[in-house]
Amino acid sequence: MDKNAFAPYPPMGWNSWDCYGAAVTEKELRQNAEFVANHLREHGWEYIVCDIQWYEPTADSSHYRSFADLCMDEYGRVIPAPNRFPSAADGKGFGPIAEYVHSLGLKFGIHIMRGIPRQAVHQNTPVKGTTYTARQVAHPASICCWNTDMYGVDATKPGAQEYYDSLIELYASWGVDFIKVDDICVKYGQPGNENTLQYGGDEIELLRRAIDRSGRAIVLSLSPGPAMVEQAEHLRKHANMWRITNDLWDSWENIMEMFTRCDCWSPYVSEGCYPDCDMIPIGHISIRGCEHGLSERQTRLTKAEQRTLFSLWCIFRSPLMLGCELTDADDWTMSLLTNDAVLGLTKHSHGAHQVLRAGGLIVWQAEGEHGEQYVAMFNVAGWPETYTVSFEKLGLAGVQEVTDLWSGEPCGQESCALTAQIGTHDVKLVKLTPAR
Repeated sequence: MDKNAFAPYPPMGWNSWDCYGAAVTEKELRQNAEFVANHLREHGWEYIVCDIQWYEPTADSSHYRSFADLCMDEYGRVIPAPNRFPSAADGKGFGPIAEYVHSLGLKFGIHIMRGIPRQAVHQNTPVKGTTYTARQVAHPASICCWNTDMYGVDATKPGAQEYYDSLIELYASWGVDFIKVDDICVKYGQPGNENTLQYGGDEIELLRRAIDRSGRAIVLSLSPGPAMVEQAEHLRKHANMWRITNDLWDSWENIMEMFTRCDCWSPYVSEGCYPDCDMIPIGHISIRGCEHGLSERQTRLTKAEQRTLFSLWCIFRSPLMLGCELTDADDWTMSLLTNDAVLGLTKHSHGAHQVLRAGGLIVWQAEGEHGEQYVAMFNVAGWPETYTVSFEKLGLAGVQEVTDLWSGEPCGQESCALTAQIGTHDVKLVKLTPAR
């Protein structure tokens, strides 16, 4: 199987984390799926992803309960908590929800933690189809410093691959199209030494083989970041997308960090291989969240900052995963989610790179399918400013027709440079086409 064919373009969809933390319910998944199908599917949005701890019956926020009792089958594989996902009862798992999402013309995804449940290890459950047990494949010294659900799997142990094979076999049988695996792209150090970073390459390879053996086209997404650029080729070989940042929230400081990270990772973007800027925290978020001491709110990003976020994510060709409750999205939010000219950069451009960073100006450029050029001029200063970028700096010559992608309005012709007055933390995003 060619994993790159699973994701010819950066995946676009909705993920439950920014809004519901670990506590999303079946009703909330379905209502957001229906909204995507009715209002956003035609603009390229297609994935509905249930984030962390769908197997934890008592989850009620983005805070994790330590050593909670998890819903699990006889082979040590977590299954949906039926009190939160009623259609999962009687061993159906996420099959009914996936079937419903597919009936809407969409794709369904889930979040998992790397490894095997501690609960399975304590009960010493069998690994399906083998003579091995959970204790024989677990790596009890490999734990997550921020969540207590799992032990790592020791890739050197007999039965390790078979455990992951059984896991993906189960999720493939449900009709899962996308799996986000956490605590694996970067594994933070053990409690008391959390700043130590390790790469989860051994378990990434177990997952890759398991997906290939399943016979189902499942997109593999890795979290959290920041990913290690020295592992770029390994990531490109085994995954479809990988986080290049830790959790990104609705602050300008978080967006500013992404300019540097995108510049670092831009050479590694290609079909089926997407450095991931993380979820998009716009609109109504954190309904059941408590991250950084903040709770339910409308995004703290200004309209200009939201436009900047979308412009950078799209020209860089990051996956686009929305984190808001969609059913109450306002007109402004919808204008961002339905701008086909901007969103189209993820499908119809290539070679994005940073051209210039000087003072308050950052310039990115990409090429279109027919030789047209896309240029984003970002004003990261704390005040409005007028900037000029020469065609020489952009590698262009001759007269160019200029079109503003956000407004869709033609901006006339230019022959030597682009000049724009740009508001605080705002962007000028244009298409340049040689004049006839």
